[in-house]
Amino acid sequence: MTTTAFTPRPYQLDAIEALRKGWAAGQNRVAVVLPTGAGKTVVFSHLAHQMLEGLGHRRVLVIAHREELIEQAASKLLAVDPMLRVGIVKAQRDDHAEADVIVASVQTLAVARRREAIKDIGLIIVDECHHAAARTYMEVLKHFGAWDGVPVAGFTATMTRTDGGLAEVWQDVVMRLDILDMISDGYLCDVRGKSITVDTLDLNRVKTRGGDLVDGQLGKELEDSGAIDAIAKAYAELAADRAGVVFTPTVATAQSAAAALTAVGITAAPVWGAMGKDERRSTLARYASGDVQVLTNCMVLTEGFDAPHTSCIVVARPTKSPGLYVQMVGRGLRPAPGKRDALLLDVMGAASRHKLASMVDLTEREVGEAEEGKSLRQVAEEHVASEKRRALAARVTTEEINLFGQSAIRWLRTEDGTWFIRLTGSMFLFLVRDPGTRMYRMRRYSQSDGVHPPKDDIARPLPEALAWLEQQAKVLAPGAFVAREASWRRGAASAKQVGLCRRLGIKVPRGSTSGEVADLIDQDRVGRVLGQLILPAAA
Repeated sequence: MTTTAFTPRPYQLDAIEALRKGWAAGQNRVAVVLPTGAGKTVVFSHLAHQMLEGLGHRRVLVIAHREELIEQAASKLLAVDPMLRVGIVKAQRDDHAEADVIVASVQTLAVARRREAIKDIGLIIVDECHHAAARTYMEVLKHFGAWDGVPVAGFTATMTRTDGGLAEVWQDVVMRLDILDMISDGYLCDVRGKSITVDTLDLNRVKTRGGDLVDGQLGKELEDSGAIDAIAKAYAELAADRAGVVFTPTVATAQSAAAALTAVGITAAPVWGAMGKDERRSTLARYASGDVQVLTNCMVLTEGFDAPHTSCIVVARPTKSPGLYVQMVGRGLRPAPGKRDALLLDVMGAASRHKLASMVDLTEREVGEAEEGKSLRQVAEEHVASEKRRALAARVTTEEINLFGQSAIRWLRTEDGTWFIRLTGSMFLFLVRDPGTRMYRMRRYSQSDGVHPPKDDIARPLPEALAWLEQQAKVLAPGAFVAREASWRRGAASAKQVGLCRRLGIKVPRGSTSGEVADLIDQDRVGRVLGQLILPAAA
């Protein structure tokens, strides 16, 4: 990568452009969904910088809900433009009078006199905007004109919230970037999943409230089942050389997990919401320096926590919420020097009536089921390859289907979409499409001498290529063999044909004719041959 943390990447510029287009289309409350690690703070810092010039005397308001997010936003804004006047409004701090950009705590803005003191807001940015359906956010946003034409940009890694209401706030999600795109482009690490199965952990005893497992009951079940010791043992066996973060449902389980890890030789420390600020800062600093290998936490590191060297995530807080799961796992996906991938350890019971989030929920794409030990990218690529085999044939245009279907010659197509004419038991002709075009080249295959192009190997439009190949077929093979309406094709399939299909693993529909079974055999054989060939490059 040639970009720095503060130089916008291409997709970050795309996000800004998508927001501007959304506003231009008359939707003033729009959001973008970027995976954890995509640099949403960098995006909205550049957005604020670009928009200020057109706001005149008006200013930008950035709303966040945690101290770490507020400090992070102020820092990034100054990194993007050191000349910006950035003010912070939270608790005792009230630096807004001369600021171009105000970064404010939603809790502070919920106090009427504090928000009423802030004037001339021309752009609102909401960090972690999946919280925006909450009453305090709604009051603050309405006060600053979010329903009166002031443009609003929301940023989040997950546009889900169990108590709903987000559609009342956000009119449109103008851009979504999938985690698999980030992994493929090298902006995030691939993630490999393993299960920590605890047979004595019975999640069926844990009730659901608000769409997810009840924290207190879940914590008690983890403690009573011996799952905490199992987590420590699994970490020592699978991730002894990795810096990691363990997510737990309660403060007590975070503290127990830290103690259990320490007992097996892994230096660990817990953090939680009510912990003193100085103590928490000290613990996080020790983790950043490597003095602490593992942080255990009671759900305080799901947002605003940035430690790229983290290469193991333990989900000891099983959840039914894909959004929460994405936030937890996302903490381990940022790239860092020497980091090859992220290891995800999912704590599971022997069986559960609950539908729990898993690694495949990190992406919005259909990727099938997660497989033990395989990375998300591997699972996705295997699923895509499987779907591609079925879908490529359907990508042939109506024109192509009509051309082949109207021909008097017996054209067939392999599973991966290659059209061919079978000439003899050891020879066939086929078409190859030039990549990125609608032009085709002709090829002949024989068992004795492989693939050969014609002497005038030029790419032709499909009708010309088809006509040329059909002429060759008529010269090289008996008409009855290549003709679509040959009389032999209408007879019943022979026992020899059916027996060959059985040996090849080809399913023969009941009542198939001799011609239909011959087609199935030819499609299988030619598909196998082409699958093993490295075709010569076009001249």
